[in-house]
Amino acid sequence: MAEENLSVVLHAQGDLRLEKRPVPEPGPNEVLLQMHSVGICGSDVHYWQHGRIGDFVVTKPMVLGHEASGRVVKVGSAVRHLKVGDRVAIEPGAPREMDEFLKNGRYNLSPTIFFCATPPDDGNLCRYYKHNANFCYKLPDNVTFEEGALIEPLSVGIHACRRAGVTLGSTVLICGAGPIGLVCLLVAKAMGASQVVITDLFPERLTIAKELGADFQLTVKRGDGPQQLAKSVEDKLGAQPHVTIECSGVESSIQTAIYATRSGGVVALVGLGPDMVTIPLINAAIREVDIRGIFRYCNTWPMAIAMLAAGKVNVKPLVTHRFPLEQAVQAFETTRQGLGIKVMLKCDQNDQNP
Repeated sequence: MAEENLSVVLHAQGDLRLEKRPVPEPGPNEVLLQMHSVGICGSDVHYWQHGRIGDFVVTKPMVLGHEASGRVVKVGSAVRHLKVGDRVAIEPGAPREMDEFLKNGRYNLSPTIFFCATPPDDGNLCRYYKHNANFCYKLPDNVTFEEGALIEPLSVGIHACRRAGVTLGSTVLICGAGPIGLVCLLVAKAMGASQVVITDLFPERLTIAKELGADFQLTVKRGDGPQQLAKSVEDKLGAQPHVTIECSGVESSIQTAIYATRSGGVVALVGLGPDMVTIPLINAAIREVDIRGIFRYCNTWPMAIAMLAAGKVNVKPLVTHRFPLEQAVQAFETTRQGLGIKVMLKCDQNDQNP
């Protein structure tokens, strides 16, 4: 085992460094992983550019990265379900205690949860990383490491579509065609949505959405009014959608989501914007439009792996750029500029394949 553990470390706002750290030793219920593929998320870039997201503030050096897969190289004494050589996808959120949320199966809401690359917890954009073995999931032979890493964003789509009640025959509006809007599109289609409309400011993103299966695309212009956009959605579909999944976090887009959704329908809020937004709450109330929050995901990895292995969802087109770990700063810059969809960092010097 190469004893150098090259890691991508954020020291403070704007201060991103590549540095060598010791290779960690797994505890009894942990596994040590040789990292293979790690995707860069908008949140990683946000921490780099702003040093914080909401109440989560970078106060000490933190390893970035949470969309990841790797190979088991060492197994803790109490671990039974994994062995050295297993290829695994990592669920980055692992509860620290058996609280009411874990008992209820909604462990993503546990206030003390460990979560990769969320201050103060280190992420896994490095050569070697240890993680709770119960949150490492074995990948079938026909699922690549990159697909394994993409289970993390895919899980956001699964959790959002589940919470929104997407089912056979649903009509769905997705606001925003970035990586999360696109995975919501893939999952909605796989869960039986009959028609999906997707909106974005950038036509090139909508072109990708069309290739991934969107039935209708709607280019938003900065001056468009929410009610006017809601009418355009209804015109495209021939009726208002049952479900709207809002992936931008922009105030005007949340307003559009509420106006556009059919009475008795559901709006799922995935995108995170400012703390306070003004929305037509009374419009939603009198039409019984349910507004549901989405925070990360829970209990999604087994479903995601099954869907990928069976070919029910194809995430491979999402990866548009690849960089070796040594070129992490360039990779982050590519993501910051909004080029392509998903930038993947390759952490294993001897295996740069997908």
